[in-house]
Amino acid sequence: MSFNWTPDELQEIVANNPIVLFMKGTPEQPRCGFSNRAATVLGQLEEKWASIDVLSDPRAIPSICAWSDFPTMPQIFINGELIGGSDIALEMYESGELQKMISESSSE
Repeated sequence: MSFNWTPDELQEIVANNPIVLFMKGTPEQPRCGFSNRAATVLGQLEEKWASIDVLSDPRAIPSICAWSDFPTMPQIFINGELIGGSDIALEMYESGELQKMISESSSE
């Protein structure tokens, strides 16, 4: 899949997928520990989610970080809202907040 990494395109990706993980590598082959942690957390959920490999194009990381106003990768979006990176996702998962956020949105 090829991207131009424009704000409109990034917004479309997030709008068309209830859960999106912008990560280094893929869920099957993460290329950094933080991306691995984020994919592992999302993998524990019983929900479908999309992943985008930001290492596939050198324009990806600066474009996504500028668009989201979040300086690091990975980035997790749930229902169009940036929740943060792997540390935040893990904390939210362990507290049950992540599951609650997803179940509330899927029941709307």
